[in-house]
Amino acid sequence: MKLLVVGASYRTAPVATLEQLAVPPAELTRTLDRLVAQPYVSEAVLVSTCNRVEVYAAVSGFHGGLGDICAVLAENADCPPAALANHLYVHYDSAAVDHVFRVATGLDSMVVGEAQILGQLRDAYHWATAADSAGRLLHELMQQALRVGKRAHAETGIDRAGQSVVTAALELAADHVDGDLAGHPALVVGAGAMGSLGVATLSRLGAAPLAVTNRGADRAVRLAESYGATAVPMAELPAALSTVDIVVAATAATEPVLTRSVVARALAERDPARGPLVLLDLAVPRDVEAGVAELPGVEVIDIDRMAALLAEGPAASEAAAVERIVTTEVEGFLTWLRGADVAPTVAALRGRADDVVTAELRRLAQRRPDLSDDQRAEVARTVHRVVQRLLHQPTVRVRQLAAEPGGDQYAALLRELFDLQVPQTSPVDTVPEVVETESSPSTGGER
Repeated sequence: MKLLVVGASYRTAPVATLEQLAVPPAELTRTLDRLVAQPYVSEAVLVSTCNRVEVYAAVSGFHGGLGDICAVLAENADCPPAALANHLYVHYDSAAVDHVFRVATGLDSMVVGEAQILGQLRDAYHWATAADSAGRLLHELMQQALRVGKRAHAETGIDRAGQSVVTAALELAADHVDGDLAGHPALVVGAGAMGSLGVATLSRLGAAPLAVTNRGADRAVRLAESYGATAVPMAELPAALSTVDIVVAATAATEPVLTRSVVARALAERDPARGPLVLLDLAVPRDVEAGVAELPGVEVIDIDRMAALLAEGPAASEAAAVERIVTTEVEGFLTWLRGADVAPTVAALRGRADDVVTAELRRLAQRRPDLSDDQRAEVARTVHRVVQRLLHQPTVRVRQLAAEPGGDQYAALLRELFDLQVPQTSPVDTVPEVVETESSPSTGGER
């Protein structure tokens, strides 16, 4: 099995395409089931955030696996595969490992270095584990990716360079309200992970008064109480919009919540002297209807706009330090993977030798029934010892050679020479426990 990554992100696709590709939580298990039901896909992990939709897969062939994954993504997006071709990236084998580790460390995030992506990766891993779509190879990959992400944040200053998407968005919003959010009334639409981070960040920056609205009123009330904010019924959204300067929209709705008509009603009641109504749309699919940006007195900052404004990234030295960690960890993982690939072949060779010894000892027992039990036992120990000594050096050496680049040819050669039938399984022998990261869904991030 080989690793394959197929996905789209803010780097390669507009928000409209990411909206099409996005997989809501209610559809995650079904989509994972469809992925592993494909002929060339044996394992799958699906990452779906506001900035990326990616499939990490163990496949039996590159072209077949790519076709299978693209077919599922296209079906989800309700469009032909060709329509997605220009927006998808593909990473295979070593490049796939490199990409996953870069995602885990925040190097591939819109706000480079943000730690919240670890929470999203952990959640994706949990979903795949629960759906039984993460086999032995992806268990090992995800375990290592989470570990590498934590190492990058522990050993470098990437955390100081990186920040949450919400924090970055609010810094952009501050430019439209005299450079400081303190004392400006704000509204958060949505009480999920990103909404919670929005309330926390706005509170820390001094925005006041602060209000929260959500389709589930109970969650809005609990979140509001935690930060001294006010819970507003969703039915009163237009009225609430008319009284604020900043809005953070981050719901899981499949249709826009802030429609043109809703925002227009709010603007009609709002004092123009307050300055623009700044709408931060951090949701995928979008919470702010496309036509809203055309209304006078409104400033919309969405994922597309953030990608352009945040292109500079963190200090080069911190990013370079993380790059070095990723390079080292990728090589370590690939060395392990190449060495582990030969393990089933070595086991099959030793099993073949044991079968030959067993057959010969059985024939000896039939031909020499006069041998005592002790004599037969001594002959068996001697023959096994000879076989083990003969196999020891070759198997040690083939493990060493297999760990080098191109080492998979040695396992293939052994299988050919000895006509070995090796089950097509992933190289990991055990399924490790899930690593818990310090990040959690409640901290936001790529959402």
